Amino acid sequence: MLVNLNKILSHARAHGYAVGAFNINNLEIAQGVVAAAAVRRAPVVLQLSEGALEYAGMEYLAAIGQVAAETHHSLKIALHLDHGKDESIVERSIKSGWFTSVMIDASRYDFKKNIRVTSRIVELAHARGMSVEAELGPIAGQEDLVRVGRDGAALTDPNEVKKFVAATRCDALAISIGSAHGSVKYLPNEQPKLDLVRLKQIAAVTKIPLVLHGASSVPHALLTELHQSCSRFGDCSRVHDAIGVPEAQIKKAIALGIAKVNVDTDLRIAFTAAVREKLLTDRAFIDPRVMLAPARAAVQKIVEKKIKLFGYGTT
Repeated sequence: MLVNLNKILSHARAHGYAVGAFNINNLEIAQGVVAAAAVRRAPVVLQLSEGALEYAGMEYLAAIGQVAAETHHSLKIALHLDHGKDESIVERSIKSGWFTSVMIDASRYDFKKNIRVTSRIVELAHARGMSVEAELGPIAGQEDLVRVGRDGAALTDPNEVKKFVAATRCDALAISIGSAHGSVKYLPNEQPKLDLVRLKQIAAVTKIPLVLHGASSVPHALLTELHQSCSRFGDCSRVHDAIGVPEAQIKKAIALGIAKVNVDTDLRIAFTAAVREKLLTDRAFIDPRVMLAPARAAVQKIVEKKIKLFGYGTT
């Protein structure tokens, strides 16, 4: 069934696990995500970015979400607009009646304007029974239409959180504590590290569910699969030095209050690796389904692992 974030995230935060939020761009990715959730009997968030809407169309992707919920009626599925920066798209998503939740990302503005913009969207969404995720502190990285350079990123100030949540009445809050969007390349000898002390301070001043964006782990094994026979494709440089957030840090963050964990890059890598492998091993086919079925299975496999990592069913 389709539910809003309030139906799944409050329980997650109270019980020390996180709900996986996975970006979908086409039918196969959505099927892989939902199949994994069904196997684990876990709630899940299907996220549509502005880039995904531009690629496939809001109507098509929303219809996929609707069908997924009808097919798996026992699962709790939130259909969520991810990183809504364009207010007109956020408003259209709210008024469409297809989504159960939206994110308004006004983090690029100063504190007061962020509150004004977010509050207006919250009022529109709440009137329709929808939940709203907001963002306080721009998160670095590049993915789809989200582009924030390191000089534009800012860690969330714990002293601003309580006032922001009270003023906006948002239902979930995305915070910036050191993660980054996309397949990030770090400087020599630099490693990704979440600011868990800051997270603990934020969790102490608000009880609403907290959200970790840019939380792909980019596992070494996954990159190895992607680079299998890469010399034949001439693409050995494809995200070869990308680093994600270590799984141990993600588990610690969940224990400290993160209730929703966003994953996109790991799905992209798994999908691409499976397509490359099929192209290498089967030179006869011209049927896209032959190429995309293994990619769908690869997405399901990685999502099942993520749901387990996030602690659902283990508390």
